[in-house]
Amino acid sequence: METAERFRAAVEKGDLGALDDLFTDDIRLYSPVKFKPFEGKDMVLGLFGVLLRTFEDLRYLGRLDGAAETGTDGQEAPSVVLPFRALVNGKQIHGIDLLQFDEEGRIKEFTVMVRPQSAVQTLGRAVLAGLVADGLAPAPDTKD
Repeated sequence: METAERFRAAVEKGDLGALDDLFTDDIRLYSPVKFKPFEGKDMVLGLFGVLLRTFEDLRYLGRLDGAAETGTDGQEAPSVVLPFRALVNGKQIHGIDLLQFDEEGRIKEFTVMVRPQSAVQTLGRAVLAGLVADGLAPAPDTKD
């Protein structure tokens, strides 16, 4: 089974352990809720631990194959787009996962796009809470 299908199966089963071999050590994940990417396998796996707990009824709807320029080095890389639907705290999310691969077929860059804006905000709050709970991000400063 090739990387995109292994990724899809792992996410749909909620199998975090199966994702480890699919990512490069220096993977970058571009999120719709954070300006800077999540960097490195440990951080991205930690984020996926939160995401697998946060998304409800996640299902992939199809697949588009091609190639696209990466943000990391500007080189064209084999790429797969996986459209998905999920719920987060009762809000319907429509999104895509853009997976870009290195020469060995591992995921080196990952971009997530979701809509609508209210779902992005709900997702952002849920992911931040999960990252804080897992010790992967500091608690937000609530002072104004």
